[in-house]
Order: sequence, then C-alpha cells, then structure tokens
Amino acid sequence: MSAHDPSVPTSVPVPTGAVATLARKIVHCDCDCFYASVEMRDDPGLRGRPLAVGGRPDHRGVIATCNYEARRFGVHSAMSSALAMRKCPDLLIMPPAMEKYRIASRQIMAIYRDYTPMVEPLSLDEAYLDVTAASCCKGSATLMAAEIRERVRETVGVTVSAGVAPNKFVAKIASDWNKPDGMFVVRPHEVDAFVAALPVRKIFGVGKVTAAKLEQLGIETCQDLRGWSLVDLHQRFGAFGRRLYDLSRGIDRRAVEPDQERKSISVETTYVTDLQTLDACAAEIRQLAEQLEARIKRVGAGAAIRKLYVKIRFADFQRTTVECVAGATDVPTYVALLEKGFARRNQPVRLLGVGVRLEEDDAVDRSQYPLFDDKQGEEDGAAR
Repeated sequence: MSAHDPSVPTSVPVPTGAVATLARKIVHCDCDCFYASVEMRDDPGLRGRPLAVGGRPDHRGVIATCNYEARRFGVHSAMSSALAMRKCPDLLIMPPAMEKYRIASRQIMAIYRDYTPMVEPLSLDEAYLDVTAASCCKGSATLMAAEIRERVRETVGVTVSAGVAPNKFVAKIASDWNKPDGMFVVRPHEVDAFVAALPVRKIFGVGKVTAAKLEQLGIETCQDLRGWSLVDLHQRFGAFGRRLYDLSRGIDRRAVEPDQERKSISVETTYVTDLQTLDACAAEIRQLAEQLEARIKRVGAGAAIRKLYVKIRFADFQRTTVECVAGATDVPTYVALLEKGFARRNQPVRLLGVGVRLEEDDAVDRSQYPLFDDKQGEEDGAAR
C-alpha cells in the first residue's frame, strides 16, 4: 500500500478568471463477504469453517456470498448451490436474513456520511465516497479511509476493504487489491503505470465475450489496448470503444452520485422444474406481473414507468430479454413479450422475470426506494 495520500493537486496553468481545482479524492469501500461476515459476527462458532449464504441446493439455489474458507475450495458468488456443495461437501449454506443485512448496511452508510455527503451506494455493502472537499483527518483521503475501516470494524463488527484513487474506476480496482480487510492507495502520478499493467478484463463492462474478442486481437493488458486508436476501437466495439480507450488510460470522469435514482424494478423466479410450454410460462408471467405491480406501488414509481420487459433463461442457460415502450404495467403486453422471447429458442425455461424501466428524472420519490431489491445484472454474453 502506498504510504501517501492521492490528493496531490495537479500542477497545471490556470487561465485568468478560472477556478483551480484539485485532483478528486475517491474512496471505494467494499465489505468483505458481507452476508457471511454478518452471520459470523452473530455466531462466532461459524468462524473458520466454509460458510455461504444462498439458496438450497435442492431448489436450484444460488450462492449470494461466501467466506474465504469456502473460496479456497473454488466456491464463489453466483455459483449454483448444488455445484458449491460438490466442490466443498462440508459447506454450510445459510438462508439470507435480509433485514439483518439491511440494518448493518444502514449503520455502515451512516458512518460513511459522517465524512462526506457524497456517498453513492452500489449495493448494501459497497459504496463510492467523494471526499475531495472533506476537511476531517486533515483532508487526507488515506486517513479517512483508514478511520472508516476501523469504525466499521468496531461498531458494526464486519471488515471493509478500501481503495483510494483520483477516480471511481481506479478506486474500485484498488479496493480489491489487498482483500480481505485491506487498503490500497493509488496517487495521481501512479495512475498511468498502475492501469497500464492491468488485464483488460478488469475494465468495467468487459465480460467473457468482450475479453475473448480482445484476446483474439492480441489485447491482454491495458497497455496493449493503448496501441489502438479511438477510431479503430469504435469500429470494432461501437460506443463501448470510447470506454475502452479512456479506461485503459486511467481516465474516468464519472462523478459520485449520492442521489442516484433507480433505473428499473423487477421480480424474477428460478423454477425447481423447467417450464416446458409457452402456456406454462404465460401462467407464471401473470403471477410475476402481480408481484411486480405490488412492488411498484410500494415504492411509488408508477408515474415513472417508460418501458416493460421480460427476461427468460432457458434450460441451456442462454438468456434473452424482450422489451417495449409503455407507460404502465400490462399483463397482456408481458405475455406478448414472453411469446416473442420464447420463440427465439423454443426450449424449456428455468427462469422468468418481468420488470419496468424508469425515466431518469425527479418524477420519482427516490428516497422511498428500498435499495437493491433487484438482482445485479450480468455481464455481456446474453442471447438477445
């Protein structure tokens, strides 16, 4: 870990009348195996043994998180619980206790906001903090991150890993550098070399499909990627080429958004037995649509609906999403979207989901949204 604070101002000429600005100080905080950590906090007898939080193996459950003892056996989040048990027969899988995790999350977020109002939660256990203007700890982002980690450990009983850097992209990567229970700092003048050595798969948005395409082009590191012009990357990857060009150079202008509004609401179910026919899927879609409508009413988002969508994962694990423009939920529309998506593969279905996409303005009372009802989206590779 660097011993210095990434807050050294960039030394550039300032035109007459312009306002000089310091390099941003961004802290990315990420709790270590959060759900499992809360369970081990509440029952110390669980410590030292392989532990996961997730669904039951006999009901097609999925691992939400696991501790590091389980990870040594190759268990990881998003893995099926059945496969996790095969990898680690002694694995204890506990059902999620979401209310307990939400209480811990609120305590952690309150600690973050003691240092800056500029806190952007990404999930219950992860957030960006912009501490550029913070005056505590002598304005040192490094000292703030260290103090935050200690306070969370003492008051909430879980550990936090932190990354400190001049932008969100580098800070997020840095937080993973010394996990678990670690911190890594990348100062402004260290960003170029730090990013150059990174594998391209570290770039946000580069999943298995894009990584394979880059590898075919002989691009394995960000340094390799820098050899390609913006025009060439745009021709190969479309609008995503700009992100590849910028992030491979450590350029990330995204601001920390403390009031980031929810962009979608959805419900989905993975079935113990595959749905064999379109009619069986349609019956399930109607039930899911009722659940979705109740959730939308609960958060007061009805006026912000702009699109409807249906998500399908088939028995071969390929998935597809079909959507249309609409201003309100509508069961016949969901069934029509289902029919279109089902026809793309005409196979048994293991997962169905319905959702709405919301307009991105202040029409919705964002303060009423329960954070992270929806499951995190998957990387590229979906069948569309």
